[in-house]
Parts: sequence; structure tokens; C-alpha cells
Amino acid sequence: MRAGLLGRLRDTRFAVIRRLSLVAIGVSIGAFQLCGLLGLRINTSPSLPMGLYMTTADSNANLVEFCPVEPFATLAIVRGYRDSGTCRDGAAPLLKPVVAKSGDVVELSAHGISVNGALLSNTAPISKDTKGRPLEPWPFGRYVVASGTVWVASSYHPRSFDSRYFGPISTAGIRERLKGLLTL
Repeated sequence: MRAGLLGRLRDTRFAVIRRLSLVAIGVSIGAFQLCGLLGLRINTSPSLPMGLYMTTADSNANLVEFCPVEPFATLAIVRGYRDSGTCRDGAAPLLKPVVAKSGDVVELSAHGISVNGALLSNTAPISKDTKGRPLEPWPFGRYVVASGTVWVASSYHPRSFDSRYFGPISTAGIRERLKGLLTL
């Protein structure tokens, strides 16, 4: 039997809620850690269909996970485009579809990204983000994708932060290749 003020505080509704909250937080953190160890990624961003993705050894897998380079990494953190995560800068990596590989011809214009003459939907660069802050596109022009680089872009959402703003990415910077496991 608990006695005194300390015993009464332990039995309050607030204490029970606090304990349940701590357990829920612990379980959530553990689940995310376990997903990482199992090669699972949970995507909630609109750049890809929401759902569960799995890492793969398939070098031809179309989805990649990478940490953006500077100055784009910091821009994405400061503006809240990336949550906290496992990149060196403390933010989450980006998950994006590869749209162009070595030897492909990419043309970036106000209309969007064209690969080998085909315009990709929802890839037109926008001049301002959702909070009205200016966004600078990668310089418009025609590019032959260099060996050791790829272009990434999402045709799922017109506001994706991808190669239309930071250009090609190094294949050496790709942390994982992914495939959809369970998506909406």
C-alpha cells in the first residue's frame, strides 16, 4: 500500500498517461531501429507513394536513398524539407526515383525535366516553396549524364525537392537501392 504524497502522485491519471507515453515512444523508436536493421524504409513524403520500401542488392533498382550534398543539404534542413535522420548532417536521406543514367540526355527547362526527349510529368521547377521562399532551379539546359552520376526526380508530386534544383547526384553517394514492398 502506497502512503503519503509520493504514493498519491504515482497513482494519478497524469502519471499513468506519462508512463504509457514513454512506453509508446520507446516502442516507436525500437520499431524504426528494427526497420533500419531489416533494410526497411517507411516513406511518408509525397515524393513517392506512401508505404514500405525494402533495400535491394539489385543495381538496376530504380529507387535510391542518398544524402544530398552541400549547399542543398543545409537548405533542405533549414527549410524543413528533411526530418532528422541518419545522414552525417543529422537529417534524413532522400528517397527518389532515378530518371536518367550515364549516357542519357537530360534537358531541364521551365516545362520540366525531359529524358531522351520525353518530358516527365510533374517535374517543372517552381519558383517558390509552400512558404513563399524562393527556389532556384538547376541551370536550364541540355546535359549528357556523365559516368558515375544519375538524375533523380519525382513525377508523383510537383513540389518534390530533386535534381530539378540540385542537378545530378554522384552514384558514389547512393546509400541504398530500394524497391517497393507495400505502397498505397
